[in-house]
Amino acid sequence: MSQTRHVPVMLQRCLDLLAPALEQPGAVVVDCTLGLGGHSEALLTRFPDAHLVALDRDKEALRLSGERLAPFGDRATLVHAVYDELPEVLRRLKIPRVQGILFDLGVSSMQLDEADRGFAYAQDAPLDMRMDQSTGVSAAEVLNTYPPGELVRILRAYGEEKQAKRIVSAVVREREKEPFSNSARLVELIRDALPQAVKRTGGNPAKRTFQALRIEVNGELTVLERAVPAAVGALAVGGRIAVLSYHSLEDRLVKQVFAAGAANTAPPGLPVVPEKYQPRLKLLTRGAELPTEEEIAENRRAAPARFRGAQRIREDEL
Repeated sequence: MSQTRHVPVMLQRCLDLLAPALEQPGAVVVDCTLGLGGHSEALLTRFPDAHLVALDRDKEALRLSGERLAPFGDRATLVHAVYDELPEVLRRLKIPRVQGILFDLGVSSMQLDEADRGFAYAQDAPLDMRMDQSTGVSAAEVLNTYPPGELVRILRAYGEEKQAKRIVSAVVREREKEPFSNSARLVELIRDALPQAVKRTGGNPAKRTFQALRIEVNGELTVLERAVPAAVGALAVGGRIAVLSYHSLEDRLVKQVFAAGAANTAPPGLPVVPEKYQPRLKLLTRGAELPTEEEIAENRRAAPARFRGAQRIREDEL
């Protein structure tokens, strides 16, 4: 499997935003979503004095990126962990605070391209979708065992699927005849269940259902809800965090954490705002930045990306 096909999304923007924090000697940067190591390799190359800590829950991703980052020797520490485990990982490594943090959320190119992982709706594969295949329930188990009401909730909440009820009633009817095991059968069922008008818009009609299943199987939003505040807490004053998200649910979560950190929390009417109520974060992006048209033309996976950055400007009051 070639690593050249992996093009990191908004790479230059990530590096430029993190640069002021990573140019100081002894800086530590955390790549919370290592994947195939494209962002990590660029960080180590651009900031020759920085040390990288990189996390991934996918053992195959760690193996492949380990080969890619081998030339950097002990400047890179790779850890098998989910990104909400960041505080624990830093404690183990005896790193009190870090200068830079990068999240590139969603599914890595490798997971989409490895047919047998079941992430992609464009090819038939076992319905697995676990980022860490050594643990948890697969997408097939979710489809075959969850009560109908729960499936409808997942499709609506995580896939923003307006036709959730139609799809779920078809799934329930079909799973009684034979449990689901492969993606092609699910794609076909979704096509058949949807009204003609819906099928004419917005790409593959299975896309939203696959996204919803993937988020459920990997607990992505629950993990992210813990991970972003934990990452902000791990930043040294002056440290910077950059987050790439790929759908509105992820982006909304990141936006809320950043906005809360950048807000003044003083009760109204105080003539002078005490330090403990002042913002902990300064926003470095106006709203969410989007990839350029040139980048999307080069790398179609960049199309849905939303980029936000913030800087830690104050310690927490004890």
